[in-house]
Amino acid sequence: MPANTFKMILQFINWTVKPEIFTIGSFAVRWYGLLFAASFAVGYAIMLRIFKKENLPEALLDKLSVYMVIGTVVGARLGHTMFYEPQYYLSHPLEILKIWEGGLASHGAAIGILTALYLFARKSRQTFLWTIDRIVIVVALSGFFIRMGNLMNSEIFGKPTDLAWGFIFRRAGETIPRHPTQIYEGLCYLAIFFYLLWYYYKKNGKPSDGFLFGMFMIMVFGVRIVIEFLKEPQVAFESGMTLNMGQLLSIPFVIAGIVLVYMSKKKQTSIK
Repeated sequence: MPANTFKMILQFINWTVKPEIFTIGSFAVRWYGLLFAASFAVGYAIMLRIFKKENLPEALLDKLSVYMVIGTVVGARLGHTMFYEPQYYLSHPLEILKIWEGGLASHGAAIGILTALYLFARKSRQTFLWTIDRIVIVVALSGFFIRMGNLMNSEIFGKPTDLAWGFIFRRAGETIPRHPTQIYEGLCYLAIFFYLLWYYYKKNGKPSDGFLFGMFMIMVFGVRIVIEFLKEPQVAFESGMTLNMGQLLSIPFVIAGIVLVYMSKKKQTSIK
């Protein structure tokens, strides 16, 4: 099939999927909420296998899961309200509680998760680095689910493109094809998940402390920096910025990841 014919077939993908799966009166079940919940359910199943491999009780995982859910939701919501629209939400504080209307920030989620895991580690026998080295495996997978939720909501899409796989997000009022950056980012997170899981089993469940966490931050936030160049600004104040808010917030995480990987490798070398 000629390349230009192939392009004509794929181009102008009209994305008209409704964000609601079904509605009953004023109650609606949304794809985003379902995928968000699925990220925790699948993540729990994977973590359960990890805990069993290391002969740890399921009760400990249940406790960890509570910390994770609270840390993720609270951190992601507060991150969005404080990083992207502080003036609006400080003027309408009750709106912060309306999570179902959207508005979650991955950087806020990262801060919330770090805080939750620090508190968890203080009340358990597991160290902070041991805990987070395993949690980031499923967090990467959660990133895939969440970006697919963004796709179903027709939000956080990219700049105009003439590439064959450009999406026209009709429900967002778009009439020209744009980069489906939700798919780009989601697939990157999925690849990161498989890498982290593979490395964990390669080391027989005993990776050097901090290595997986460091690699997670380097790869996830590195991907975020690159893909943000293809995205439209999420809020008005980003329009005149060389690096947008998402990129600026990602830089410290990448630097911290590099430091962690270096320290992990240095420790591993000294042990040998």
